[in-house]
Amino acid sequence: MPALLPHRQAGAPPPRDRQAGLDWFRGEAGQALLASEGEAVRRVLAACPARPWMWLGVPAAVAPVPGRGLVLRPAAGGGWHGSLRCGLPLPLASESLGAILLQHVLDDEDADPGLLQECMRVLAPGGTLWLAGLNPWAPYRLRWAGTGLRARTPGGWQLALRRAGLPAGAVQLQWLGPVWDPCPGPGGVGARDLLRGGLALTASKRVQAGVREGALRVLRWRPRAAPVAGSTGHAAGTAARR
Repeated sequence: MPALLPHRQAGAPPPRDRQAGLDWFRGEAGQALLASEGEAVRRVLAACPARPWMWLGVPAAVAPVPGRGLVLRPAAGGGWHGSLRCGLPLPLASESLGAILLQHVLDDEDADPGLLQECMRVLAPGGTLWLAGLNPWAPYRLRWAGTGLRARTPGGWQLALRRAGLPAGAVQLQWLGPVWDPCPGPGGVGARDLLRGGLALTASKRVQAGVREGALRVLRWRPRAAPVAGSTGHAAGTAARR
């Protein structure tokens, strides 16, 4: 499928090569961070055994085996290539995927902000969105400084997800990767993990159940009236005569 190219004005400078910044992940420091995220990727896919999925990752990342999923990477001139060649909007039916994994493809400062909206469109209700990014609070940030990569805070990511249509309060956060030495590190959610090189957000696409229009029946509790003295014997005698 041919890539969908955006319209540009005459004389406008060509877009920056997106892979120039993402090439940081090919080095030792970037590979250590990607290796730390491998187990998290496998867990997300294992929790989605029946539905198709889509993985979008940086060129240096090890992609999952395609199987029933789509594997896409950023193309040098824009758009995506891999299982298919496309741009935005994605040539996929709405609510057709059970899981979407974004592995650092939004860390590039020239990444298309419309990607998150498209991911929410094609994600099925109850589906999982997993997003890996750089941690701006980690000492590891000195290793990617000046490469064209950007790191967002967890609050910044959650705001971006809400703008894309994800309900508030539906995001889980984990810290992954090394703290300083370029070697794979574990993940965690404790205070000591806040300095790890990467972070991962896991969100579920929740859909509120519809409420039928019209007046709702109001139920009120009514206390039982106490029996009047002598009424019990009268009722028993009446029943006996019957």
